[in-house]
Amino acid sequence: MSADTKVEARDVSVYYGKKQALFNVDLDIDSRQVTSLIGPSGCGKSTFLRCVNRMNDTIEGCRVQGKIRLDGEDIHDRTLDPVKLRARVGMVFQKPNPFPKSIYDNVAYGPRLHGLVSRKDETEELVRSSLQRAGLWQEVEDRIHEPGTSLSGGQQQRLCIARAIAVRPEVILMDEPCSALDPIATARIEELIDELRENFTIVIVTHSMQQAARVSQRTAFFHLGILVEEGDTEKIFTSPTDKRTQDYITGRSG
Repeated sequence: MSADTKVEARDVSVYYGKKQALFNVDLDIDSRQVTSLIGPSGCGKSTFLRCVNRMNDTIEGCRVQGKIRLDGEDIHDRTLDPVKLRARVGMVFQKPNPFPKSIYDNVAYGPRLHGLVSRKDETEELVRSSLQRAGLWQEVEDRIHEPGTSLSGGQQQRLCIARAIAVRPEVILMDEPCSALDPIATARIEELIDELRENFTIVIVTHSMQQAARVSQRTAFFHLGILVEEGDTEKIFTSPTDKRTQDYITGRSG
């Protein structure tokens, strides 16, 4: 584990009942970089992503084996509260999922829950700064008390990103955050990802190899639950070492 490693996964296997979904994955995720997880549908990308903030704990019959460390700390340590872990490791889902609350309350909910704010002025400042960082403030400042669900799909996804960063996480997991969006909204989210990596470690699952090439510094290729190879994004896309990666990238498989 290098000084730049934020998340360290060693020998991680995942089972849904008797079916094994991930096989002995070893992967280091570096601080303040974007790491893309690519591969065909059902290859284990999202399963691995959900290991990092223990979202698999919520799935009945799911077992995770192996070690995952965040800043060297075992995330499965019995003394570690999963709720606190999920404040440190935020998540943005495939489909925008704002709470059935106002834009303001969507962003303020997490900080209030985790005791990050106590006064009204503190809350207002945090809501504004989170929406600014998510590139949404100028579009919503006049209707901040309207429902989050009144926004367009792309705006809703940026609201979900604002909601994730409001609790000041260290890592943001994104599970195909653009798959439900049009090309213009996708471009906005990609710009945002590039800005956010100055302050956050980002892991993104994407079906789009073009997107992985545009937004990430490192890429990991999964196939049939196995991490086939990982490395600098440019190298993975121009000179992969494994034929399975080559076949996927050139469209011969997947």
